[in-house]
Amino acid sequence: MDDFSKAIDECLKILEENVDILADLEVDLEDEKENEIVPNLELHQLYDMTEDVSQASKLKQAEINLVKRQTEDL
Repeated sequence: MDDFSKAIDECLKILEENVDILADLEVDLEDEKENEIVPNLELHQLYDMTEDVSQASKLKQAEINLVKRQTEDL
């Protein structure tokens, strides 16, 4: 039983490390998409796009924090 407990602890450590790495990669990929330049936008379109980016960033960070909390609870 002790070996099983150690194996679970080791798997959780590996999972936690990989969740952080994958979350960072996902954020980097999203940042690349957000940095694309779209020509000839109207001012209201730029404002809407800024709002969308802000909300998406907040949601992504909330998702990352939730996953981290869930892995810590295991």
